[in-house]
Amino acid sequence: MRKLILSSLVAAGLAFSGTAIAADGAAIFKSKCQACHGADGAGSPMAPAFKANDWIKTQKEDVIAATIKNGRPAKESRFEKGKYTIGMAKQALSDDDLKAIVAHLKGLAGK
Repeated sequence: MRKLILSSLVAAGLAFSGTAIAADGAAIFKSKCQACHGADGAGSPMAPAFKANDWIKTQKEDVIAATIKNGRPAKESRFEKGKYTIGMAKQALSDDDLKAIVAHLKGLAGK
């Protein structure tokens, strides 16, 4: 009986943690990314959209995380060279937060 209860608690914890990561990614996006990339990742005159973004769709998670963590000057933008005059600032995020935001961006790119 004790093993069954412990197994149930572990399974419930794992199920909840996946939901928490997704929710955290959305919250991080809202607080750190939305101002430039627009509501729901639709883009703005300041930064490209994440919705249907082929770079986000095809890039490995660690490359996206490194770009977020290290930032990128505007001259290195992969999106319509010269369209965006400001670069992306470095973001100080924990590894868990980076994983959450990358998962969120991948979800936006799939829409």
